[in-house]
Amino acid sequence: MTTNTSSTSQRARPYAGLAWLVLTLACACQFMVILDASIVNVALPSVREELGFTPTGLAWVVNGYLLTFAGFMLLGGRAADLFGPRRMLVAGLLSFSVASLAGGLATAPEVLVAARVAQGVGAAMMAPATLAVINTFFTEPNARAKAFGAWSASGGVGGMVGAVAGGAITTGLSWRWVFLINVPIGAVLIVVAMMSLAGTRTGRRGSLDLTGAVTGTAGLAALIYGVMQSADHGWTSAPVAGPVVAGLLLLVVFAVVEARFAGQPMLPMRLFRIRGVAVGNGLLLLFGGIAIAMWYFSSLFLQNVLGFSALQAGLGQTPAAVTFMVIARWAAALLPRTGVRPLVLAGSAGFLAGFGWLSLGHAGTGYVAGVLGPTLLIAVGIGLTFPTLMAVATADVPEGDAGIVGGLANTASQVGGSIGLAVLATAAGTRAASEAAGSSPADALAAGYDLVFLLAAGLGLAIAVVSLLLPRHRRS
Repeated sequence: MTTNTSSTSQRARPYAGLAWLVLTLACACQFMVILDASIVNVALPSVREELGFTPTGLAWVVNGYLLTFAGFMLLGGRAADLFGPRRMLVAGLLSFSVASLAGGLATAPEVLVAARVAQGVGAAMMAPATLAVINTFFTEPNARAKAFGAWSASGGVGGMVGAVAGGAITTGLSWRWVFLINVPIGAVLIVVAMMSLAGTRTGRRGSLDLTGAVTGTAGLAALIYGVMQSADHGWTSAPVAGPVVAGLLLLVVFAVVEARFAGQPMLPMRLFRIRGVAVGNGLLLLFGGIAIAMWYFSSLFLQNVLGFSALQAGLGQTPAAVTFMVIARWAAALLPRTGVRPLVLAGSAGFLAGFGWLSLGHAGTGYVAGVLGPTLLIAVGIGLTFPTLMAVATADVPEGDAGIVGGLANTASQVGGSIGLAVLATAAGTRAASEAAGSSPADALAAGYDLVFLLAAGLGLAIAVVSLLLPRHRRS
């Protein structure tokens, strides 16, 4: 026993001195990924005016990034396992930075959309690689839980900074700096990654499952594309139903190929025998709808109902973002002592109370009593659940599968967010249209958003019920 303990300590000691730097690197990469999903939104009017985008084309400045980010995540995760997280993290940072430079210098709409697509691919390489790095460097449960808390909080920082910085950069400098700012940051992070991750595992022997890569990536991309089209077309229309059905069929083919025919599957089906992986990813799918309802629709409520500007709406969400960051770190420290279920159930209670309160809003609602209070409750719920679910969905897996499991967890939350946005936006639009005849425009919109918040409360209840299937992790 003494010999084993000693050898384990010796093996862990070289990583211990670098752990803080590696965690900072992983958090900075996650910050960039989430920042770029939100910072562009405020700059869109300036982009449209200068480059001459059509309204439909302008949407692809956002959708192009989200589509490839979610669609290529599984492939990026498996690539991190085969070629090593260090290589994939550096490759993702390089792709992301070069694409940012191209976007900042774009002189035509097609160039900017192509740059956003390339950014999404780079982000899909980075995100699962950061989780694989955390799993490699933080093997002790308490330390790993705290690392996931910091990683989760960094995403909250990215979302908060994106909402505020987008307006400030566009107003004070130019929309181009929304993209160009990534270039020096990316260069620094590449150097840090090369230095801090030197000597880590370089991957394992094996070949990429090309059939699985094509069917899985194409299936996810088609499904998400179809869902995105629902904002402009009905769910039964060909532009929506066609890609959605094709995507689902491709994902069925992907599952059959991975389970029965692939010698070295991209996503080994045996991983779903681990209860935390199976249930955790299901919960992350539901959580994606919660996150969209909170950050996206509460911002719309502030702007379209209460009359806030985009910058004011970003500042109005800042207290909730700060609360999320604080609670996420606190939840990570609690996780080894309380186990998974108590934190998820407490978070679900925050969702039920917060969204229920938020659904009472109307055009005359005050910010403090009608928005700040409930969003703080929801932020507590997000802070308790998100790092907990990411930890449980990536725990108890072999180190050689850390990348694909990280990609799966990120994909689940992104796909859940995309589907949630489409479904909730449709529900809000339908309800607002039905209320338009006898109400003011602000009240009609408020009725639509109120329905969204009630549906989100229902998602919170579903998370509470499904969380009972999570494994009972022993307290440390």
